[in-house]
Amino acid sequence: MHYGIDVAILGDLAEPAHLVTLAREAEAAGWDAVLVWDHLAFTWGMPSADPWLTLAAAAQATSHIRLGTAVTAVARHRPERLAQTVATLDRLSGGRAILGAGLGGVKQEFTAFGSTRPGGVVLDEALDVMVSLWSGEEVHHRGAHYTVDGVRLAPLPLQRPRVPVWVGGTAPGALRRAARWDGWIVVGDDREGRMTLSPDSLAAQVSELRRHRATAGDLDVAVIGVSEPGSSVRAYANAGATWWLEHLHSYRGSMERLVRRVKAGPPV
Repeated sequence: MHYGIDVAILGDLAEPAHLVTLAREAEAAGWDAVLVWDHLAFTWGMPSADPWLTLAAAAQATSHIRLGTAVTAVARHRPERLAQTVATLDRLSGGRAILGAGLGGVKQEFTAFGSTRPGGVVLDEALDVMVSLWSGEEVHHRGAHYTVDGVRLAPLPLQRPRVPVWVGGTAPGALRRAARWDGWIVVGDDREGRMTLSPDSLAAQVSELRRHRATAGDLDVAVIGVSEPGSSVRAYANAGATWWLEHLHSYRGSMERLVRRVKAGPPV
């Protein structure tokens, strides 16, 4: 089991320096990753930070902890720009980037700008375009939603063959999609900090996930949840989780309280 923190960079935590502080403390305390939310939080009437800029700052303040999103609504971005952004973060961090990908659960983040929340076929095509660009080959793509006419991306991500893609969501389509990629992210807690995902439920979903996987290669399963210092999350590891992502948001308390939780280190 690996351990990370998942930071909702909204509200008071939208101040970029807070994420840098949490990332430094997480690395010092033995956590393995820092992931952040990727939302336009006007939908909740609060500020939000840009995930990629804050992760770039965290990359400069750390040396080995993994950095990524949980998760990015890929279709809110042009795939060529997102591919370039993630590749740049991967190079800046020395090969530590993770792309958490999903459809995006807040429709207003699309409709407020005159577009509709797309379906899974758009996400699938966007990810295929991004991975083709990360290959370093000249890309020729004509699909239902995107066209690439003879483009070769440079510089490339350091990680080969690609930056790991972890897919979020619990719908049947999300599980099928996650089985194609490198990992699956599932939220296991509610706003009040109560775990709503039981180990038994996780085990059933992991079984369904692996049923769709065409190859027997490694597949990361990342559970976002809440724990107290010294508590055990071993039941989730036994159910198939390979990552525990400690959920940090303003509902859990002040920045000072969140720093104390990070300094206390991962659960056991």
